[in-house]
Amino acid sequence: MHTKPTALTALPAMLALTVSLLATPSFFGASDANAASFNCSARNLTANEQTICSDLQLNDDDVKMATMYTMLKGLFAMGVSGNMADDQRAWLKTREACGADVACISKAYKVRIGQLQKLYDGIDKPI
Repeated sequence: MHTKPTALTALPAMLALTVSLLATPSFFGASDANAASFNCSARNLTANEQTICSDLQLNDDDVKMATMYTMLKGLFAMGVSGNMADDQRAWLKTREACGADVACISKAYKVRIGQLQKLYDGIDKPI
C-alpha cells in the first residue's frame, strides 16, 4: 500500500531538486561576468573574488553555496536564520583571508557547503 507524500515528506526531495537545478550556472544564464553572490565585473573586487571569477570550479562552488544558503535561510525562523547570517559573515571573513589562494578558497567553500548540507540534512528530523 502506497501513501501519498505530504508537503512535509516531499519537502526534502523538492529542496534537493531545486538546489541541484539552481546550482547549475546555466540555469541562471550565468556568464563569465557573474558568480552567484557578486558581480565579477565590479571594479572593487577583492583578491579572493577576482580568483573566484577567474576559476570555473570556484565560481560553481560560489553558485552552489549561495543558492543553498539563500534557500535554507528562507526555511527557518528568525533565531536559526539570524545564526545562519552570523555564520555566513564569519565564513566570508575566512574566505577573504585566503586572498588569491585557490586551494584555500576551495577548502573554505567545501567547509561551508558541508555546514549548509548538515543543516539541510537535519530538516526531516523530529524535534
